Amino acid sequence: MHLAYPAVLSALLFCTGLYGVLARRNAILVLMSVELMLNAVNLNLVAFDVWLSKTAEETLHSGQALTLFTIAIAAAEIGIGLAIVLAVHRNRGTADIDRLRDTAERHDSDGPDHDALTAEQSDEAQKAEATA
Repeated sequence: MHLAYPAVLSALLFCTGLYGVLARRNAILVLMSVELMLNAVNLNLVAFDVWLSKTAEETLHSGQALTLFTIAIAAAEIGIGLAIVLAVHRNRGTADIDRLRDTAERHDSDGPDHDALTAEQSDEAQKAEATA
């Protein structure tokens, strides 16, 4: 088998995953697209390992070893990513990335203006209670 076949398939898989990351709004679909991209990289690693092992007398199969590490990292990434998405879905009620970004920007209360506003509001509330 020629090297071009798995290379083209890997490129198509990677482009499909990249499109999914850039176009999807659901966090779980984005994680699935990242997994598709990692699988395309794994396919490339194994294909080039087989191609290089045909030319070399002593084969180390480093591409297959790197593929095993990539699979382990991908498993850890999907486990942690899914746990984060589920925790965010429980707290916010959505897994839509655009909505999460909008709510994070809207509820940003760490700025110095927020503390001044709450102090002014509490002073006004105390004045209103004193006059009543």
